[in-house]
Amino acid sequence: MRRRGGSVVVSAALVVGSVVGTGTAAAAEAADTTSERRSYTGQIDGAKYRVEVPEHWNGTLLLYSHGYYPAGWAPEKIALTNSEEAEDALLGKGYALAASDYKGTHGYAVADALTDQIALQDWFAENVGRPRRTLSTGQSMGGTVATLLGERHPGRFDGVLSMCAEYDGNGTWSTTLDMTYALKTLLVPEADQDIDLVRPRDPERSVAVLVAAIDRALETERGRARLALAGALGNIPGWYSAHQAQPVKAADRVRAQAQWLRNAYVAGTGPLGRVDLERRAGGNPSSNVGVDYRRQLAGSARKDLVRKAYRAAGPTGADLAADVAKLNSGARITADPKAVDYMKRYTIARGTTPRPVVTLHNTQDGGAVSDQAGWYADQVRRNGRPGNLRQLYVNRGSHCAFSAADEITALETLVTKADSGHWPRTDPRVLNRAVGRYQPELQQVLDLATFQKKTMPPAFARFTPARFPRPSR
Repeated sequence: MRRRGGSVVVSAALVVGSVVGTGTAAAAEAADTTSERRSYTGQIDGAKYRVEVPEHWNGTLLLYSHGYYPAGWAPEKIALTNSEEAEDALLGKGYALAASDYKGTHGYAVADALTDQIALQDWFAENVGRPRRTLSTGQSMGGTVATLLGERHPGRFDGVLSMCAEYDGNGTWSTTLDMTYALKTLLVPEADQDIDLVRPRDPERSVAVLVAAIDRALETERGRARLALAGALGNIPGWYSAHQAQPVKAADRVRAQAQWLRNAYVAGTGPLGRVDLERRAGGNPSSNVGVDYRRQLAGSARKDLVRKAYRAAGPTGADLAADVAKLNSGARITADPKAVDYMKRYTIARGTTPRPVVTLHNTQDGGAVSDQAGWYADQVRRNGRPGNLRQLYVNRGSHCAFSAADEITALETLVTKADSGHWPRTDPRVLNRAVGRYQPELQQVLDLATFQKKTMPPAFARFTPARFPRPSR
């Protein structure tokens, strides 16, 4: 998620730069060879791409998949890495970088990305050179893409680095529905209950009503208790800023949850995001029919925060049992079977790990909860090769809050496995020493709360994710 100038962007790649030119694939060959590296831009079947090849290429291609761009926003040039500082650093190490912007660039473009990235890989082999090794990398929604590419094309990719990824994209949209349903049911005035959470007739109004409800709720203990309940249904952490320490007080943790609810799940993948998703899927893929919210709260990693928030509201302020009963008795939302099939086809990893996979996640990511990484590990144990998986965690709030040094360290872990067949040591102390050896500018982390960068200390940590609340399988 990315916030800029008061607007909200969900799971956007964290890049800035100049505008990239366009053109056909053939016309774009060797678009810039005046510097030490070769730059290529163009289009393949309507999807823009960007490729950078260093003068001394080491034979490895990193095919990067970007995150979710809502309508109206995209970076000025096509992202090749999660952290913009990582781009030059990786080129300096000899890696070639390539990325498609996908057809249309915006929205939940997983299906397009799976086609467009393969087309770019073919273009690279024909016009630049056949790589000795190709690694699939990506962040957020692009981490989904990177993982699916590695699963579906094991002969094309030698490994996967997925950062802050959603391995069960369908499950993410289901928890989004749970949280927005709770916000509407518990916080929206009766006069505004006609707003739509799915199949939205007026998505802008629906978002405005929900945002206003969150803002009002923050002003009272009762409102904050209900915000904590809504956040707990998606296991949303109470830590929003990558630059600040994790909040300790219950009220501050709820305020952090509210920022996630407001910016990621209402203004981001809420009613406005549903417009794009439902257009692609052919209907609404999400349902809460049969969901027992009492049981879902009981299994939530945030249930203790909910109880604290309700106790702070007092017996006359808010009644947790009554609020959960209200959720369970509310009108439910059904899914369209065609759309459900679409999501199963394009948004859920199987966990087959035919090649080595490294996952990198913030412990307190509220945009793609760390539960997703735990769910993926379960799938690998069932369907893949557990020895081909390493899961790394950086102890920060925010989404995709990794420095270039974090990203490179994770990548080099994957490269070592791909080269030698053996994993290097990945305990936090070893990883943090590796990160600490990089210059300060490569240890900068973008904070979504302020949209500023700051050099942050290495923060790899041991971590066990909570259970994902709404898995698709």
